[in-house]
Amino acid sequence: MQLQVMNSPFNQEQTELLNRLLPTFTESQKVWLSGYLAGAAQAPIPSVLGVPSQQTADGTASKEVTILYGSQTGNARGLAKKASSTLEGKGFQVTVSAMSDFKPNNIKKVKNILIIVSTHGEGDPPDNALTFHEFLHGKRAPKLEELNFSVLSLGDSSYEFFCQTGKQFDARLEELGGTRLYPRFDCDLDYDEPAAEWLEGIINSLGEAKDGIPALTQAASTQTAESTYSRTNPFRAEVLDNLNLNGRGSNKETRHLELSLEGSGISFQPGDSLGIYPENDPELVSLLLEELKWNPEESVSINKQGEVLSLKDALSTYYEITTLTKPLLEKAAKLTANSDLEELLKDSEKVKAYLEGHDLLDVVREFGPVNSSPQEFVSILRKMPGRLYSIASSLTANPDEVHLTIGAVRYHAHGRDRKGVCSIFTADRLQSGDSVPIYIQHNENFKLPVNPETPIIMVGPGTGVAPFRSFMQEREEIGAEGKSWMFFGDQHFVTDFLYQTEWQKWLKDGVLTRMDVAFSRDTAEKVYVQHRMLEQSKELFQWLQEGAVVYICGDEKHMAHDVHQTLIGIIEKEGSLSREEAEAYLADMQQQKRYQRDVY
Repeated sequence: MQLQVMNSPFNQEQTELLNRLLPTFTESQKVWLSGYLAGAAQAPIPSVLGVPSQQTADGTASKEVTILYGSQTGNARGLAKKASSTLEGKGFQVTVSAMSDFKPNNIKKVKNILIIVSTHGEGDPPDNALTFHEFLHGKRAPKLEELNFSVLSLGDSSYEFFCQTGKQFDARLEELGGTRLYPRFDCDLDYDEPAAEWLEGIINSLGEAKDGIPALTQAASTQTAESTYSRTNPFRAEVLDNLNLNGRGSNKETRHLELSLEGSGISFQPGDSLGIYPENDPELVSLLLEELKWNPEESVSINKQGEVLSLKDALSTYYEITTLTKPLLEKAAKLTANSDLEELLKDSEKVKAYLEGHDLLDVVREFGPVNSSPQEFVSILRKMPGRLYSIASSLTANPDEVHLTIGAVRYHAHGRDRKGVCSIFTADRLQSGDSVPIYIQHNENFKLPVNPETPIIMVGPGTGVAPFRSFMQEREEIGAEGKSWMFFGDQHFVTDFLYQTEWQKWLKDGVLTRMDVAFSRDTAEKVYVQHRMLEQSKELFQWLQEGAVVYICGDEKHMAHDVHQTLIGIIEKEGSLSREEAEAYLADMQQQKRYQRDVY
């Protein structure tokens, strides 16, 4: 689609700008724009794509809001989209952007900014917030006396640096002269209610926007409706198959789970994750009830809506009883009045050590008895969060199905055998014909290249192989011609080569260009995926120079960290660069979305 100057009402410069922009629009963007311009025809055009307008129709200051999100798994992005929709419905002009897509210097032009950001790992910003976070905390950050801001921070209170990134943004924006529209909210895993309360506070602080942009809400209604199922309204998916992928004699148990999406309207893309709401181990629930000495059938209210369950059902299906947090220990101390627990809480290092590997049963046994009613007791517990798993299938290749690759977690700690909540729920208690509550978590930070001819490099040992099975199924279906290279590792070739026959078939058919494997326990000296990458450093760097996108999936603390350092080393050596230049090279790849990680 090209505009011709001859019969156009636009001048040469405007025509050139439009001709550059139009081919980049998606169909939904074109529909939105046409509806938007139709609605704006009788009024001064408000802000589009963050370009400030001066006034609304009645001459008052415009109500423009910029929402920036930093998201690793997609929660912050989802909240940003919801906030945008709500604000637009109230008549505000909203620009939403990932922090990685926002030009940091443009913050000087913004009047109202909402930051929605998660904290990743040990208090780190998510990958797509790194550049903006670094800029804002650096010497080049401008004074922001004209800026109004508010921060919604997402985190997990079982981690030491709970909501650290949001707290840092909040403090830094104030330091630079910004004014809070509304106080920062720090949200735990069950974030829906506090996020809604925060947004309501934002709207009240901003005041109602004036009329004059009705097309925003009109256009929103023309977009394709998504499935009605979500994190807060999960779909009960039937189990089609549940297989152990490991061979006899393996030290591991890795389940391949196939679920039906029939009738749900749910869709997803390769790189997205699936959330499962599991149930707690019945044996653990029984032991906890025995220790508490309460009637398992006593009724307790579980939420603000007044929903009631028996104590046994509440502990089985609604509350988290395996993961401890410092806030939980502090609340438990008030119910037990135990001096030893109060003493423990005074030492942050001892608290950190205790949280690792202990659960609620340990707390009750070691610091009980609990001097409260069952209702008071359950009120200190967190709601059971969904467990996220990288999707291991393509919807194009397997319509109405979703596949997962889940490693069963079993270990011994502090005198007891322990079990992963969801992994053992799926391994031991889910059979074909059963159903399980699920939802899709979209992840825009882990996506195949738009151009199917772009080369890709995948690094995914163990269950980190999951999204790459999805990638290969998708690329096979669409006939992608770009080169592909897989690095896979596990303990033993004979028992632990997950999806071996599928990988071999993709290699044979040319869907996969090459594959390097590392089986750490098959050799005298342990060999991991990063060692295989070093062995192929010259060719790997050549792929990078050709524009390859690198994907990493798996354990963040060890594997992903080691692979990251290995990549920098390869770029430094093969590119004849300094360490700093190699780090900048990889950071630039990340900024271009050519270095993507799905790590946990």
